[in-house]
Amino acid sequence: MRPVALILGASSGMGWAAAHHLATEGYDLILVYRERRAGQRRMEEAAETWRQEGGGLRVWLHNCDALDPDRMEVILKQAQENGLQIKVLLHSIALGNLRPLLAPAGADQTSSLSRSDMQRTFTAMAQSYHSWAQALLAKSALAPEACLLALTSEGARRAWPHYGAVAAAKAALEAINRQLALELAPLGHRANLLQPGVTDTPALRLIPGSDRLLNDTQKRHPASRLTEPRDVGRVVGLLARPEARWINGAVIPVDGGESIA
Repeated sequence: MRPVALILGASSGMGWAAAHHLATEGYDLILVYRERRAGQRRMEEAAETWRQEGGGLRVWLHNCDALDPDRMEVILKQAQENGLQIKVLLHSIALGNLRPLLAPAGADQTSSLSRSDMQRTFTAMAQSYHSWAQALLAKSALAPEACLLALTSEGARRAWPHYGAVAAAKAALEAINRQLALELAPLGHRANLLQPGVTDTPALRLIPGSDRLLNDTQKRHPASRLTEPRDVGRVVGLLARPEARWINGAVIPVDGGESIA
């Protein structure tokens, strides 16, 4: 039986790259994402290509809100009905509010983060990782020696303009992952975080000043290039292998040395 990967945020960037790489390694795929009609067609075409090239590889597409508990229930029920157990969970949801934490007195207060902005960002980029892990474990839907992965960033420990809500969520994500690693280890599973370098993705382009960040990073990078989504996809494949079973609770830079430059 083929191993199964469940990818949240699979339609672009690193989630897409991971799906593509795991398809080449023979994984069946459960892909969860939010896309409009053109994006959905692209996902359907990719799934058909992977099925044909993968010699019977199976792909389930779920164009829905991964934060919706009812949709989670539907997805996991379908997996159970097909006799699937999840070998790899990749949390690649990039949904956060990019506003300043504070607005000066007399300024338009709607220009800064509201409580709902903070809550939505925290739910999407941190709490949902726990929610999916908890649901998979409760439903006995994890394969033996399962690998749980999520994506963090340097912003968990650094301050960048307009990044406050995402930074707080990433810091919380790192705390959640440590606890998951601790509690899953006796069950034979593991949980790790990947910390990609600056990568030109649709999510990064939403950050104010992203062009300057991309240019500055490329100039100072030891290899003189940015991290690419496929770099991250390949490391997802590495971490899923049995040889990586003793890596647990780690934050692993995937940046070609960017973080040391």
